[in-house]
Amino acid sequence: MIFGVRAVIEALKAGKEIDRILMKRDFQSELSRELFSMLKELNISVQRVPAEKLDRLTRKNHQGVIAFVSAVAYQSLADIVPFVYEQGKDPFIVLLDGVTDVRNFGAIARTCECAGVDALVIPQKGSASVNADAVKTSAGALLVLPVCKEKSINEAIRFLKDSGFKVVAATEKADKLYTTLDYKGPLAIVMGAEDVGVSSDNLALCDELVSIPQFGTIGSLNVSVAAGVMIYEAVRSRS
Repeated sequence: MIFGVRAVIEALKAGKEIDRILMKRDFQSELSRELFSMLKELNISVQRVPAEKLDRLTRKNHQGVIAFVSAVAYQSLADIVPFVYEQGKDPFIVLLDGVTDVRNFGAIARTCECAGVDALVIPQKGSASVNADAVKTSAGALLVLPVCKEKSINEAIRFLKDSGFKVVAATEKADKLYTTLDYKGPLAIVMGAEDVGVSSDNLALCDELVSIPQFGTIGSLNVSVAAGVMIYEAVRSRS
């Protein structure tokens, strides 16, 4: 954690990877205009909270602002894609739409690293962060797997389609089984949150929608398990 208005501003100027910022609801200071300008420019999410919550996090003078530094340096999807193409490979990207549980996030990252996925994409808002729990659950995979934190999954899908990718979403709404698809070529797989799945706006952008068959009474698979099924079917197909 970094706390104090000037300390947070200096961390931003130094290029620190900030995951999120907690800010007192009635936050005002002489430096607030400078801080808000930098946060807007860098697209860093801010959560307004009661002062009591900040007080529970630190007893020191936080001045109404606490920033959480990411455990890793996030990559840019616009840099990753051409880099993989330049290596003569067909890129393989996994996107997470609204996965907020850090244990699921870490487990998916571990599967991605083992399967040779080139990058994991998460949105700036509404996603689990790369924190200590996520790194631990990933067995350290998050320290070596490129993670791209993009403005939105919708924009990331559009960029990937423009870059020649086939974008496949896993959803129970699909009639096509995941085993019937050809996963060869530049590929992106989109996985959604356990409660709502991939958003309708993002589903509309995808090239293919596939489902994993279920025969029990539970409504859906755990997202990390479903991701593992999808990722290794793609590995099998691409091999």
